[in-house]
Amino acid sequence: MEVEFLGGAGEVGRSALLVNESLLLDYGIKTENPPQYPVGDVDPEAVVVSHGHLDHAGAVPALLTGSSRPPVHWTPPTRALALRLAEDTLKLHGNTPQCPFTETHVRRLTEVSETHGYRESFEVAGHEVTFFNAGHIPGSAHVLVDDGETRLLYTGDFHTDDQRLVSATTARPDVDAVITESTYHDVSHSDRAALEERFVESVQTTVWQGGTVVVPVFAIGRAQEILLICADNDIDCYLDGMAKGVSRTLRQYPDYVRDPEALRRAVSNARFVTGRDGQRDRLTEKNTVILTTAGMLGGGPVVSYIPRIRQHPTNKIALTGYQVEGTPGRELVERGRAEFDGRVLPVSAQVEQYDFSAHADREGLRTFLDAYEETPIIVNHGDDCAGYADRLAADGFETTAPELGETVSVEP
Repeated sequence: MEVEFLGGAGEVGRSALLVNESLLLDYGIKTENPPQYPVGDVDPEAVVVSHGHLDHAGAVPALLTGSSRPPVHWTPPTRALALRLAEDTLKLHGNTPQCPFTETHVRRLTEVSETHGYRESFEVAGHEVTFFNAGHIPGSAHVLVDDGETRLLYTGDFHTDDQRLVSATTARPDVDAVITESTYHDVSHSDRAALEERFVESVQTTVWQGGTVVVPVFAIGRAQEILLICADNDIDCYLDGMAKGVSRTLRQYPDYVRDPEALRRAVSNARFVTGRDGQRDRLTEKNTVILTTAGMLGGGPVVSYIPRIRQHPTNKIALTGYQVEGTPGRELVERGRAEFDGRVLPVSAQVEQYDFSAHADREGLRTFLDAYEETPIIVNHGDDCAGYADRLAADGFETTAPELGETVSVEP
């Protein structure tokens, strides 16, 4: 089996792997300015998508330009989320060189889409493929690819601990090689219960003191996780941005969430922001909690809220995830200021950061990979893939970390 790494090698973003020159696994976007897409020209017979995040599914419509119509295979929630991401990308970048597809290509995507549940094997481009729950977001999947000679497991993004929104991965299928993500290979996540307690206490204290709390969230997964925490702790909150539509969408797939009734209550607990008639201005004057996209402050309604609350030390900005270098969120954490609408603004409001990651950490990765001690491990989707491969090798694993554009042979 031959695997060509068109993206995600030595980086987080634009994941794309071509198997045997015919089957494409993921086709994502790297959210830089301008956005970056997978390298090389690719014309696959079929596409399989691991989950509905921008860095794995964001560029899939671009595969349907010209005369190409490869079928696209994914779980039902991944299909719904990918289509929503495509629509959002068109709103932000449509009719510009930054967007490699149009509404026509998104419509074509609905015509070639084929959905599959977990552990339901299907034939595609001369391969047998099976999805397993990856425990990352609803619908996220490990992808098992069998070409008749070699069995390859592509982990996608995964988590080995339960979250409120989804249950942890438990699947460890027998394979000849594993391609693993390595996003948090050098980090140990905080105990989730203690983290939630700290978040809840901080938010409630700020509200009791008369402040406004802005909680930047990623629309898919993180927003719903925080909604569940708020509802379980009787925290009234508002929800703004793309997260509103995503939350409604995920309620339509109860088989892919851990507790459908809890999600229903959590979504009902939040008041949706319309943005009409100066509503956002009024909310910043209230002692309340506002969950809003984008999670790294790079766009969306959050850029309306933070400039309005930034000057008052009683107010709070509670970041809920990692802030990539070069983003306004990273600038805010490191320098106490950030750029909004072309202006660099100092922030006097309190800034806190919480690690509500949906990825396996150092210990989680090893818990997963320990099931494959005798199996070759290929490391991707991380800022230091080579370093992690070396550390695994020192512990007795057979490892490699391909470079961008490299082709790796996998033997049975």
